[in-house]
Amino acid sequence: MADSFFTLHCAGQDDPIYISEVVEKAMNPTFRSFDLSSFGPATTRLDTVTVKIWVKRQDFVPLIEEEVNLQSLQFLGRLENHPFPSNSIIFQLADGIYTIDLTSKLPRPRPSIALPTSSYNALMRLSNLDESIQDALATREELTSQINNILTNNTSPSISLPLAQESFTLAKRYVTTSRRLLHQSQHRQSELKASISSRRAAISSGYAVQSAAESDVQNAQEHLNNSRALLTKTNSLIRGQRRRICEELIQIYPIEPTSHPLLFTICGLPLPNTTEDDTSSADEDVIAAALGYVAQLVNHLQYYLGVPLPYPITPQASRSLISDPISLMQDRQRVFPLYPQSVIRFRFDWGVFLLNKNIEALAESQGLRVLDIRQTVPNLKYLLYVCSAGSEELPERKRGGVKGLLVGGAGTVRMGSRRGSEDSAGMTGVGDAVRKALEHGNGGTGPGSGLENATGNGNGNGNGNAQATVDVQIKKEPLVMAGHSLRTSGLRENVH
Repeated sequence: MADSFFTLHCAGQDDPIYISEVVEKAMNPTFRSFDLSSFGPATTRLDTVTVKIWVKRQDFVPLIEEEVNLQSLQFLGRLENHPFPSNSIIFQLADGIYTIDLTSKLPRPRPSIALPTSSYNALMRLSNLDESIQDALATREELTSQINNILTNNTSPSISLPLAQESFTLAKRYVTTSRRLLHQSQHRQSELKASISSRRAAISSGYAVQSAAESDVQNAQEHLNNSRALLTKTNSLIRGQRRRICEELIQIYPIEPTSHPLLFTICGLPLPNTTEDDTSSADEDVIAAALGYVAQLVNHLQYYLGVPLPYPITPQASRSLISDPISLMQDRQRVFPLYPQSVIRFRFDWGVFLLNKNIEALAESQGLRVLDIRQTVPNLKYLLYVCSAGSEELPERKRGGVKGLLVGGAGTVRMGSRRGSEDSAGMTGVGDAVRKALEHGNGGTGPGSGLENATGNGNGNGNGNAQATVDVQIKKEPLVMAGHSLRTSGLRENVH
């Protein structure tokens, strides 16, 4: 299969009079019909034409070139049941289908009798007549073209009136549509104007509110600065009062070292970091009393430092208790003793562990890190030391609270490295009386040993006689005195 096309050539003309389309990849190409009437009678009256068939290999080259005499074509009528040799050319003319045998030659004319013909003059007249007819046909075509142009350019009223009416109707529709769109645009414009007016009013009110807010912000900024200054001052006062309270707690619950490393005493009672299983009943009593002091001190610190304990404590001297609301257990088993007498050793050990966890929580609230929570008293002393440390002078105690603490009225205030209030000085005298009573046991009378009728002047000297029952009570329950001595104005605590 190859691409092919054909050209038609006439004698006396170098260029082909017709070039067909290219039929691609076809063994028997069929070309479309064409009309040569536009070439005039000089071409259409010829009876001989040259046909060239071109095929494409690398470029288009002529395959067949045959001069065809139209008078020698063979009429076929139909294409069915007609075998054709290779490279046959079939012509489809106006009156039927014709072909030519490319291998055959033109037949020789048969001899015939010469017939009479027209004269030369008759033939010339016939030729002139044909030329006149062709000129008339050309003139007719020209006149037809001119008439069409005149009709197109100069429309008659019978034709222009319907067109004008149609144009008028169309223009009227356009006007109606434009008016409707104009009405909608005007309505939309009114809505936009109203919206803009409302927005302008809202913006004006917003500007007014913004101006008022800016004024309020300026005023609030002054109040904020004052509040910040007051907050800073209040925090400073709170830190000072906490330092003073921790200093007083150190004096009320003295923690002193012993000869044994990491073994301290609280209120004169030694409390080992770990207890042995073979401790005597006397040692258990001392441990229970010391743990009672520690429990009450830790319970006070949660209120003074503002840190709630994760494990609530019930301070009851040597029978103190601690609760575990976190672990998964029955409610009746959540309370653990802080005394080893007559209890299961595991519950006592767990209670001490919870107490140490409370001390760790208080230390972490102050930014301290506990290395070993089993060191109960050392960790507590470290916490009190850090909370009471500072380079500023300790503030005075505010008057108020328990009136019994104001012993001696306006007595002299004891001055030292840290200055206290008159109430603190008064309580110092009471503390001296308590210590003297503890030193003398159940005894005696004399200055400094009377607690019930004490009217000291700030140095702890009383004029009453102390009874033995009072000494015993102080000896067994020292936490009651310590608890009442920490009552201050503005701070809350549990009074047992």
